[in-house]
Amino acid sequence: QVQLVESGGGLVQAGGSLALSCAAAGRTFSSYAMGWFRQDPGKARAFVAAISPSGGNTAYADSVKGRFTISRDKSKNTVYLQMNSLKPEDTAVYYCAAVFAVGLGVITTERGYNYWGQGTQVTVSS
Repeated sequence: QVQLVESGGGLVQAGGSLALSCAAAGRTFSSYAMGWFRQDPGKARAFVAAISPSGGNTAYADSVKGRFTISRDKSKNTVYLQMNSLKPEDTAVYYCAAVFAVGLGVITTERGYNYWGQGTQVTVSS
């Protein structure tokens, strides 16, 4: 079992930055692929970014490429999402996800993950 707790959401003006954190409880954090997804009300959850268990590989949705950066700190069992140049369309609930994935790379599909955090709201005002 892995428990994920997101933090760092909030309200920011367009063009601003926010940093999300996802703390994972578990002894084998380095064996898990991690991802960030977001969801608008009434819409399906959408992929944002992913990182491999080793941290050596990352992937991003086209809509955030060049603006968002995913990273992980194994010593803190935490994955981060640095969000820069935020736009109103980035407004959503952001979810952290994890899956045991030793030997695999990044996972970009929602159904590829089996552990989810509770979500944190990000609101970008225009």
